[in-house]
Amino acid sequence: MKKYLLAMSFALAAASVPAQVLPLREQAAVVNQLLAERFDTLLPDMMEQTGIDMWIVVAREYNEDPVLKTMLPAEWLNARRRTVLLFYRDPASGRVDRLAVARYSVGKSIAAAWDMQKFPDQWQALVALIAQRKPNKIALDTSRHFGHADGIAHTDYTELLAALPAEYRARVVSAEPLAVRWLETRTTHEMQIYPQLIDATHKIIAEGFSERVITPGITTSADVVWWFRQKIRDLGYDTWFHPSVEIQRPSQSAALADTDVIVPGDLLHVDIGITYLRLNTDVQQHAYVLKPGESAAPPALVQAFARANRVQDILTAQFRQGRTGNQVLAAALAQARAEGLNPTIYTHPIGYHGHAAGPAIGMWDMQDGVPGSGDEALRYRTAYSIELNAATTLPGYAAPLRIMLEEDAYFDQAGVRYIGGRQKELHLVPRRAPNIEP
Repeated sequence: MKKYLLAMSFALAAASVPAQVLPLREQAAVVNQLLAERFDTLLPDMMEQTGIDMWIVVAREYNEDPVLKTMLPAEWLNARRRTVLLFYRDPASGRVDRLAVARYSVGKSIAAAWDMQKFPDQWQALVALIAQRKPNKIALDTSRHFGHADGIAHTDYTELLAALPAEYRARVVSAEPLAVRWLETRTTHEMQIYPQLIDATHKIIAEGFSERVITPGITTSADVVWWFRQKIRDLGYDTWFHPSVEIQRPSQSAALADTDVIVPGDLLHVDIGITYLRLNTDVQQHAYVLKPGESAAPPALVQAFARANRVQDILTAQFRQGRTGNQVLAAALAQARAEGLNPTIYTHPIGYHGHAAGPAIGMWDMQDGVPGSGDEALRYRTAYSIELNAATTLPGYAAPLRIMLEEDAYFDQAGVRYIGGRQKELHLVPRRAPNIEP
């Protein structure tokens, strides 16, 4: 593990532009070692915490359960035919059996356990393994509130239940608590990697919001969007959503300029995220396009930006293990509104997915709380995209100006920290990049 993590850190070391990513073979080695560590160190405790002694994850090729996708080795891009994973925690020893009712072992962590000569039918092979272990609960990936934990297909679900004897059918439960924990919890080694991903994301933004990409009066917002998309691909990363670039400008400029062409005096906003080594980033930042003779953004914009930073501070101060997302949302909104900040909060977990499993802390259209996922409690060792905005009424603007910020953070016993810092000053085009708070 250390060998590959050191190699990766070297390859992603800080530079004026993002460094090249690891070759695919070395990426695969890191992914597989991180996955083995998760199976060894996280899964047993999670099964004990949730009281689930057997977890069965089922998927067919090209219709993969989101959980199963995170458990495949790097060399497997999809499941193979029908792949059935069985995890059983022995209550006496605490040891977890990791078995694949499949034609092949699933990497080095999950051994094949289908005797096709004895059990030509895959479901009967699974039932035999269940009967040998006599679990108290059989957890399947069904969930009303988390799509990530609702991955078993209808056909697989009905066929599995039909194959189970009545006594075991009665023990079937939702795996939601276990699946959410598996997806949301970050390991120490994953958190050694994450800062490099966010650093790369910040550097891509800084270059995109510079004179290297933007020529005021000529460059359009769509030009910058596609530059971001191409840059991500050229560097060897993936993205989990199409970037966006928005323009806010005073009413007078709006009447004179093409709505898509970037001009001096514009406030630019980007929403961007990259995917690498199965982890995702999600970042929103702002840039101001200097007018002739300007060397800084107008004080009113600087003050509006500071108001959004203040909402970030208020929100992260409310994080407590055991509080629900809805409780954190309500407390943060109450304080921010009392300070006259006009906030909207829509923060979400991040990790294996961009919009990941775990407690939702608001959605842009659900400021009174999010039913279901907002009732989930916060737990340590989880990462969040601190996503929100603060609206400020400014002279000359037809609508309140919104500073929309999003930075990735990590929550543990020490509190909340921004994994790669956060934007504290506007990018200036065509001037310097902003300071990023450590």
